[in-house]
Parts: sequence; C-alpha cells; structure tokens
Amino acid sequence: MNARNVAADGGIIQRNNVRVTGHGPKPMLFGHGFGTDQTVWRLVAPEFEDRFEVVRFDYVGSGRGRPVASGSDRYGSLLGYAQDVLEVCASLELREVTFVAHSVSGMIGILAAQAEPHLFERLVLLTPSARYLDDPPDYIGGFTQAEVEELLLMMEHNFLGWAQTFSGVAAKEPALSQELFDKFSSLEPSAARRFARVTFFADVRAELPGVTVPSLILHCEDDDIVPTSAGEYLRDHLPHSIYRVLPLAGHCPQISAPRLIVAEMNRYLDGPPRSLPSRG
Repeated sequence: MNARNVAADGGIIQRNNVRVTGHGPKPMLFGHGFGTDQTVWRLVAPEFEDRFEVVRFDYVGSGRGRPVASGSDRYGSLLGYAQDVLEVCASLELREVTFVAHSVSGMIGILAAQAEPHLFERLVLLTPSARYLDDPPDYIGGFTQAEVEELLLMMEHNFLGWAQTFSGVAAKEPALSQELFDKFSSLEPSAARRFARVTFFADVRAELPGVTVPSLILHCEDDDIVPTSAGEYLRDHLPHSIYRVLPLAGHCPQISAPRLIVAEMNRYLDGPPRSLPSRG
C-alpha cells in the first residue's frame, strides 16, 4: 500500500517530505513543532513500527519540506497547515489515524480533526497550547504581545541571536539546546518568521469544544514555552481528553525523555479508543 500511494501523488509527498515506515494495520502520523522537522521523532516513532504504519512529514518551509510559494496566503493561519495534514492523509488513503503532534502541531491537529473527524481515531498532543499569548484576566498563555513582537523583531534583525536565545528557552539540557540551535539557525529566516507569527498569534480556544476525537495531553511541569496554566486550560476545555503532567523540564520531551513518552503513549493506546472524558 505504501509504495503505491506514495507514487500516486508525488507532489504532496515531495512537498511535505513524507516518509512511511512500519507495517502495522493502522497509521500513526507524526507532526513536528515550529522551528523543527520530522527528525525530532527519531527516538519515538521507531518504537511503534511493529504496531503501526508510521508516517512522518515536514511542514512546508520546515526541514526538507518545500518552501512556501512566494505570495501564497494559504499559510497565513494554522488552517493552511491543517489542510496539509488532511492532504497527506488523503494522498496515502489514511484512516483511523493516531496523530502525534508536538507543540503548535497539536492545534494544527485539532483543526484537522475538527474538519474531518472521521479520519482520526486519537490525538496525542505533546506540550500543546491553544494560545501562546496572555489574554488577561482569565487566560495566561505564557507570552505578552510585546514579548512576541520583540521575538519577531529579533528574528528579523539578529536571526542567529534569536536562534541561540530560543533554543535555550525550549531546552534545559545543553546538548538538546545545541541541537535546537542547529535546527533554528538553518531555517530560511523569512519562512521562520512567517511560521513564528502564525504560531504565536494563533488562538484555537473557540474550536476546542467542537472536537469529538479523543486525545491525550502530555504536559511538562517545567516548560518555559507552555506554562501549566495553558495545559490546564486544554484539560478543562478539550472534550474526551486525558491530561497528564510529566516530571520533566523543557519543551521537547520526545528528545529529552523518549522512553517516558513512549510509555505514556502505550498506556494510552492500550486503552479504549473512544473513552469518556477523563481528567487526571
């Protein structure tokens, strides 16, 4: 099936640098976060190849995904990236998908699952946030608008300085911080700023109540990008979700603590796919 479908729509496969491995009966699709690419799943995805057909991809403008076409307004919001997810699913004829999403990819997955819920069996949302900006007095997302504007300005005038600073915010371990710096600094600056603006100004809170696909939310207790308040908001507003706080620091636990992430995923996957809402 994989070879036939990959050959069937080379445009989408090349556009999003799609890679298919594993031999399970159902698909597991991995989505990366802002500034990274599918290689952030290298320590997690292979652990599921005996149970799932594992699909990894890069968003346009990230990794080996194609650059965003000049003048394109498709990617002016997260909806454009969600459409890419749906087109990858259509190209490979994926059904009963478990979508494993890191950071902003979690909200991209929410939008995709809301648009076509019949395609998805479960969502696994790793360090997600429905909104990164604070919206006082009732919502604390972790960033003020002034802080995000300053971040975008730094990306424009001192891109390597931004990459150094942001990699240190996202990761607590020096080796992981260096890996993220290497990824951030290799991005095309204008494409990175575009994705950053879309990411940090996104607000998916209004979409949450309409999501019918069950989800697992994994939150790190010490995450400088997604504070506990943002994780708890998702816990309280995303139906059919299970929320777990992990004793971890940083924003990329799939690299810093892959065994724990695999264990939490297996614990969830071994449960019923359409469980009732649970909090804990």
